[in-house]
Amino acid sequence: SSGINAEYGGHEDAVDQIAWHPSDPNMLSTVSTDKTLRIWDIRTPQKTVACITTKGEVINMTWKSDGSTIALGNKDDLVCFVDYKTHKIISDKQFDFEVNEIGWNNTDDHFYLTSGNGSVHITQYPSLEPLMQIPAHTAHCICLKFSPNKEHFATGGADALINIWDASELSYLLSYSRLEWPVRTLSFNHDGRLLAAGSEDLVIDIAFVETGEKVATVSCNAFPFCVAWHPTQNLLAYVTDDKSKHSDKHSRDSDKTTGCVKLFGL
Repeated sequence: SSGINAEYGGHEDAVDQIAWHPSDPNMLSTVSTDKTLRIWDIRTPQKTVACITTKGEVINMTWKSDGSTIALGNKDDLVCFVDYKTHKIISDKQFDFEVNEIGWNNTDDHFYLTSGNGSVHITQYPSLEPLMQIPAHTAHCICLKFSPNKEHFATGGADALINIWDASELSYLLSYSRLEWPVRTLSFNHDGRLLAAGSEDLVIDIAFVETGEKVATVSCNAFPFCVAWHPTQNLLAYVTDDKSKHSDKHSRDSDKTTGCVKLFGL
């Protein structure tokens, strides 16, 4: 079958996160160890639309559903909000707990943060005042993603479990695990039926959301640090960690792909 493959080079160090614009299928954002947020038009991979200097090294990024704002979380548990049109940081907040992945709920009036104690913290948006905590994992809760229709959200933890939740009722639906290492990255596809997950295993697991059954696996030469489905197609963008414990086995590949994005089509 014919697949789509492209690479976007421009960051001066490893790419840490990648996310598609929620409604414009040509726009993509990335953050890197080089302490920049870059916005790309996939039709012109040789240059960036915008390059914004971030506060510290950003490890998590998410878009507000209307595409107006990008939220960034850094290694020091500072969360910043960037205006998409002006490319300026409009607000930030320092948290006193380990903040992992972040995201808005289905109505954009609540902001979720996963934490080192295994819980999901729910805050009011834009004030970020705390509302409640949901115990989600027995170890660090590392990642969080909402489905495009915002009916479900998924969490991944250091317990190697992937949990699916009802976003309206905030109730647990099911869990599954085919990965041996902590789940570090999740992404729902455009219709919310598929969920891609990555860990330090050398594969990306793709599952049916309704049942947790396996659909496909994508082999990687180093562990997949970040996965992100295209907003309208079954096209998965992903980044592998060139500094992983596996990369010495593939030194030629990892030298070649530092700071690049890869695409896989189903």
